[in-house]
Amino acid sequence: MPGNQQNPAAQNTPEDDKLKKSMERVAHKILVLSGKGGVGKSTVAVNLAVALALEGKRVGLLDVDFHGPSIPKLLALEDRKPEVVGDAMLPVSMDYGMKVMSLGFLLNRKDDAVIWRGPMKYGAIKQLLTDVHWGDLDYLVIDFPPGTGDEPLSVAQLIPDADGAVVVTTPQDVSTIDVSKSVTFCRHLKIPVLGIVENMSGLICPHCSKLIELFKQGGGEEMAKRMDVPFLGRIPIDPKIVQSSDEGRPFIFHHKDTEAAAAFRQVVQPLLKLG
Repeated sequence: MPGNQQNPAAQNTPEDDKLKKSMERVAHKILVLSGKGGVGKSTVAVNLAVALALEGKRVGLLDVDFHGPSIPKLLALEDRKPEVVGDAMLPVSMDYGMKVMSLGFLLNRKDDAVIWRGPMKYGAIKQLLTDVHWGDLDYLVIDFPPGTGDEPLSVAQLIPDADGAVVVTTPQDVSTIDVSKSVTFCRHLKIPVLGIVENMSGLICPHCSKLIELFKQGGGEEMAKRMDVPFLGRIPIDPKIVQSSDEGRPFIFHHKDTEAAAAFRQVVQPLLKLG
């Protein structure tokens, strides 16, 4: 029964002060959520983090998606491992000033499955937040597990004073119905919803550059209005995003002059205005 479930985040441990001190050095904590998989959440998280770094901000990107830690692949970091110094792990540093940590770095092989029960997952999440030495950051972008179950709940409860969540959806009703639950999830936990991103919003034809409404448009914006939360913008499908992701080359960094890159820059503007 829900009333009998114990909340491990409510149990004080000697690590709590360490976690608090670590997170106090992060000015802004941005959660990237989706109510379901397959909406491009991790791709959005990567490009938002890189967009912030390109604005001269000190940015960390944390991947806590147990069952699909795709950040190492998206950034060509699959062969990298965090350095351990004493009792701390150092995140992997990127050329353009971004620090990255992923559960994927801790797997022996990239095709290993994480077959853990809830308490082990909670312990791993807490260790990543407590033992990774981020240093001083302007932004920590956290790529959440999809859904609204135990794993995203554990992460959300461990992040003190999060600035809010960016919720990613695709335009179709089958996506917005599920993703709207992430907005409700945030409200239950008193996490501000910074806004909705409508990903895969039309296809930019690689031949004529016209927009084709492959999955229709506007579903994410309609959901934002219905749920009374900000709408941050639409990211069109661009074949270069797929190619860049497979090559581990952040799209917004390598294709700055495209319409999709401009859309990512628009989405990040409200994040730059956080107090």
